Amino acid sequence: MNKNSHILTIPSQANYELLDSGEGEKLERFGAHVLSRPDPQALWNKSLPETDWKKADAYFTRDSSGAEWAYRGNMPLEKWSIEFGGLKLWIKPTAFKHTGLFPEQASNWSWLQDIIKKQKAKSDSEKVQGVSEDIEVLNLFGYTGGASLACAQAGAKVVHIDSSKAAVTWARENAELSGLSDKPIRWIVEDVRAFVEREIKRGRTYDGIIMDPPAFGHGPDSEVWKIEEHFRTLVEECKKLLKPLDDARGGPLFFLINGYSAGYSAIAYENNLLSLQKTFGGEIEIGELTLQESGPEKRLLPCGIFARWGR
Repeated sequence: MNKNSHILTIPSQANYELLDSGEGEKLERFGAHVLSRPDPQALWNKSLPETDWKKADAYFTRDSSGAEWAYRGNMPLEKWSIEFGGLKLWIKPTAFKHTGLFPEQASNWSWLQDIIKKQKAKSDSEKVQGVSEDIEVLNLFGYTGGASLACAQAGAKVVHIDSSKAAVTWARENAELSGLSDKPIRWIVEDVRAFVEREIKRGRTYDGIIMDPPAFGHGPDSEVWKIEEHFRTLVEECKKLLKPLDDARGGPLFFLINGYSAGYSAIAYENNLLSLQKTFGGEIEIGELTLQESGPEKRLLPCGIFARWGR
């Protein structure tokens, strides 16, 4: 058993709150607005009465005719902004029940920023030895940019890749909202596997890699992604993009894998990172990402898994 197995928890904050969960749903507050939406992990009874749930400003419905958000009151139908995790982000309820923010990822954002800031401080003291000040990060399946912005805010140069033009546009809007539009972030709409293959041919290398692969997806030119078929090969290809051991820093700094695909274990992701620990040292941490209810029971809602190597 991995001794570095953790349950990482995000409690209620000023602009995000998990009010209740249960019976296949969750009730959340994003800034001033409360949303009710499905969550298959909530296999328990609700704590709050149904009257509280019916006060939600918006709720997600799904039936044989389709899926959509239904709105109450004076809630903005398109988007609103919140401050969360040191960033300013646009919340936009989508047709896939998502809002653009996965608040449980704040635990990983902090971890990434700590590594980058420590390396920046170390590089400042080692300038005479020729260590580059630039820390270069590749974020694959970057979605609306939370991890990219966290890394850029800490001082890294970031390449952000997603196959969805809408998601990359949203990420750029988040960067502008957070006051980070002048940071060195390359926004690229492309199939992840095609981009990685080309970067290998170019001889590019990175100090850190982040990936958040979906179970299934399409690239911008209808390329098909299936995690059970493509994940392992992608991880191995990404290892070729990491700084080599003879780099001035002695190799890369981190590799983070997030997972939301039902049926997979963090141990499965960990096994793909063991070769990095063998080559570069460092530590591997695995576990679950959770949100804590604000009610008296403080129940935890499991939201995903992670495996991360760092040194």
